[in-house]
Amino acid sequence: MNLQPAFHSAPIDAFLRSEVATIIGGIVEGGRLSQTPEQLGAWQEEIRILQHALKPYAGAGRIYFELSIPRLGKRIDVLCVIKHVIFILEFKVGQDFDSAAEEQVQDYALDLKNFHYTSHDVPIAPILIATESDSNRTAPELLLGPDKIFKPILIHQDKLTETIERILSQVSGSDIDAREWESGYYHPTPTIVQAATALYRGHEIAEISRSDAGAQNLLRTSQTVDDVIHRARKESFKAICFVTGVPGAGKTLVGLDIATKHNDPESELHSVFLSGNGPLVNVLCEALARDAVDRSEPKERKGKGKGKGKSRRVKTLTEARREVKVFIQNVHHFRDDCLNDVERPPIEHVALFDEAQRAWNKEQTMRFMKRRKGNSSFDQSEPEFLISCMDRHSDWAVIVCLVGGGQEINTGEAGIAAWVEAVIDRFPNWHVFISPQLRAKDYATDNVLERASEILNLEYKSDLHLSVPMRSFRSEAVSRLVHFTLDMDVEAARKAIDQTRETYPIYLTRDLDKAKEWLRNKARGTERYGIVVSSQAERLRPHAIDVTSPMDPVHWFLNGKEDVRSSFYLESVATEFHVQGLEVDWACVTWDADFRAIKNKWQHWSFKGDRWEKIVKDDRRRYQKNAYRVLLTRARQGMVIVVPEGDRNDHTRPPSYYDGTYDYLRSIGFDDL
Repeated sequence: MNLQPAFHSAPIDAFLRSEVATIIGGIVEGGRLSQTPEQLGAWQEEIRILQHALKPYAGAGRIYFELSIPRLGKRIDVLCVIKHVIFILEFKVGQDFDSAAEEQVQDYALDLKNFHYTSHDVPIAPILIATESDSNRTAPELLLGPDKIFKPILIHQDKLTETIERILSQVSGSDIDAREWESGYYHPTPTIVQAATALYRGHEIAEISRSDAGAQNLLRTSQTVDDVIHRARKESFKAICFVTGVPGAGKTLVGLDIATKHNDPESELHSVFLSGNGPLVNVLCEALARDAVDRSEPKERKGKGKGKGKSRRVKTLTEARREVKVFIQNVHHFRDDCLNDVERPPIEHVALFDEAQRAWNKEQTMRFMKRRKGNSSFDQSEPEFLISCMDRHSDWAVIVCLVGGGQEINTGEAGIAAWVEAVIDRFPNWHVFISPQLRAKDYATDNVLERASEILNLEYKSDLHLSVPMRSFRSEAVSRLVHFTLDMDVEAARKAIDQTRETYPIYLTRDLDKAKEWLRNKARGTERYGIVVSSQAERLRPHAIDVTSPMDPVHWFLNGKEDVRSSFYLESVATEFHVQGLEVDWACVTWDADFRAIKNKWQHWSFKGDRWEKIVKDDRRRYQKNAYRVLLTRARQGMVIVVPEGDRNDHTRPPSYYDGTYDYLRSIGFDDL
């Protein structure tokens, strides 16, 4: 996929000769925008500034107005390709500088550098121009990073020509062919929050996902699921799809793509995205609601942030939240609604279950129903009951199970076997569409697929498996590295770390303060960082880490650097239960003595009262190992692992509890910070 066209672009010499009204007309027509006085005034001032500042560069490049950045859901005010440098110009008309605008212009530069093929190796200069700033302020220092991105440059408009010339003279390179540059592939890899926001705005999945050969799988999987939905409706049958994928491959993104395509409650295709992952649901709903409010009048300026869909004009955050919850819900709320009326079918014909392997087994569901609902006669697993709810439709229905492998982290999770068994034993007329990968041991089917011949309508579709990790755009070897590390396959882990070293930094330290400083120095713009720990990490309290202290994932994942509750403050920590399905750019994984490497074996411990107790049950050991798998795969760009030194004077934290883990990780090849 190439960059989306700017609302208006032209060679700089043609731009300099054009009338202001003609340029504005091109922008309005290109973006199909309304002409409000505020918009017209801002464009007029920007064009006036640029036609003066760019006179020395007539014939030296090309100018682009309102260039879309789908991953961020925003548009660059102005981008100029001048000689051998890309200039990103963000204007604050009638305003002074602010930190949010500074972060935004840097985000634009990072997005192009990381995801736009023809921007990878050229200098990028993000410039913030504030018309109400001090025109006499000292010329800023030009700081060029190792990736050829300048630190954001804050100037008054009178300094623009001078600043462009200084930048051009500071860096060398061959002139950029603007047409070749704009035709370069754009391969964005958004966070799940960014992706959900972009999809909700009306962007297509192709606009916000990578387009290399491996990641085309994501587009094919989404289309395959959509085809099953339309086929079930047309032929009037009920179907269940199992979508599998490696960690971070985009299973949730596929579900959200379907849900946002069909989020009209009045449509027969209306879909609901369901998850038992409370933090994920809460973060996504709040992010979409906040974004809807931000894009509503009167805040909206120049049509920024709009996708191809209809512009939502939401007056209040409460109204926005209500709208979002129509198609993103906690699966337990959906279940309870179905319990209240055991005959009425849900209003949705399509239900997408995220992390379906985490649905409760029969025993866990029965305990919950008896204890919390006062229903002692309930005798179904959660998958069986949820299928029965959709089976109430008299014509057609589709269930999409998004299945992660090796990620069960809690007692009572049924794995995918409960879904398959429910179909075979109770709903034999349902059509079943399965990824062949569902046979893999990571999906814990307990050989239930040996009974597949009993299913009357079974189809295997290879496109229902997502094989390429999308979470880390830096290196796809990270998930393999984590897998080998946790399996104590030292040689394989060493090979994997060699493949990640250049693109995905991982450091090891015993000093938490040093790790925090590393995070702050690595992150740029609005790149998010935070500390993640195991929910069993009870003896990190001496390091001011208390896993029993309540934290709100919404604040942690969405709030800004000024908020003490946000991940940026490095005070609140997130556990595997908070972060599963979500991600940060840079992570600090702080490793406690609950999961210890001793003599080439993992030992599993739980802290009870005033001492550690050994975990002996296989399922609890598996959950604990998977918890660290989740923690070690949350960072998109890099991480630092902290293994504390312990304390000889504390019987709960002697160095021997930690040294083995540190030595093991060091032996693999993780570099010391």
